[in-house]
Amino acid sequence: MTRLRIGLSIGDPAGVGPELALRVAERISEFPGVRLGLIGNHALLGRVAAKLGLPLPPERLADRWSHELAAEAGPPVVSVTVGDLDADAVRPGIWTSQTGAASCEWVRFAVAAAMLNQIDAVVTGPIQKEAWHAAGIPYPGHTELLADMAGRKRVRMMLTSEELSCVLVTVHLPLADVAARLTEQDVLDSILLGAEALERRTRARHGRGPRVTVCGLNPHAGEHGLLSHSEEERIIEPAIRRARQAGVDVTGPLSPDAAFLPARRRITDVHICMYHDQGLIPLKALAFDEAVNVTIGLPIIRTSVDHGTAMDIAWEGQASESSLMAAIRMASELA
Repeated sequence: MTRLRIGLSIGDPAGVGPELALRVAERISEFPGVRLGLIGNHALLGRVAAKLGLPLPPERLADRWSHELAAEAGPPVVSVTVGDLDADAVRPGIWTSQTGAASCEWVRFAVAAAMLNQIDAVVTGPIQKEAWHAAGIPYPGHTELLADMAGRKRVRMMLTSEELSCVLVTVHLPLADVAARLTEQDVLDSILLGAEALERRTRARHGRGPRVTVCGLNPHAGEHGLLSHSEEERIIEPAIRRARQAGVDVTGPLSPDAAFLPARRRITDVHICMYHDQGLIPLKALAFDEAVNVTIGLPIIRTSVDHGTAMDIAWEGQASESSLMAAIRMASELA
């Protein structure tokens, strides 16, 4: 039987990522055929495992772990130490430039392995963006790093669940900068990538292509310029027309306060959202524990949890692994 190899970077060492990785490892039998490599620091995972009474997967060398995941025999989960993090110096709930540097290095390692086809998919645990900044890492988050490593400019973040799926046109931007950065091409690319990402699911479930709803940027979708600087007319509507010409079933721009009503959600497979919180507020309200972050437009498969590092409860055994389980399930389905 072909083994599906998934690399899981465990997130910021001081956050909930390490304990969630261990909990998922304990439940790996729920994913038949999946072999999991925990990419992080074995000594750190050992500290968390001892504190919470969780099993610790065996450690493997960084240059051999992917071969073992593909083998017929061997443990279904292995731990891979990457980098030189001082595990004893890490304090739960206290991020530092060192924890940021380590979590970024683990993501880079996993993505490089996927690019070389050493693993079939990458799943990422939660990072602390301030820790990345403190470490001098020039990316505001996973999405931008992944796009750079893959050499792809046409990349988007899609948050998906059974309740709701959202593609974000802009991601980690201050709200004051969104209107100036919004372009017709970016909106069009988001519509096309979202439709492409949901094509297989909607064909399998409903026998049709995906139905796309595009949100306006402004209150009431701008009221024809009365409540806007005509972003809907100048940017969003032309992108929608071009998407229709490409064969996409797309509606909008709709007033954002009505775009997520139950009646609209029932006839929408994916929402295109102009900025981060426009999509993430409804998604987290409806499906916080089940939502998955999927980076679309990459040559590799990457999924992630849809929550943060939860430093206030790190290593306390209180965090739920539901989102990480969903991310692994989604990665295995896509792979």
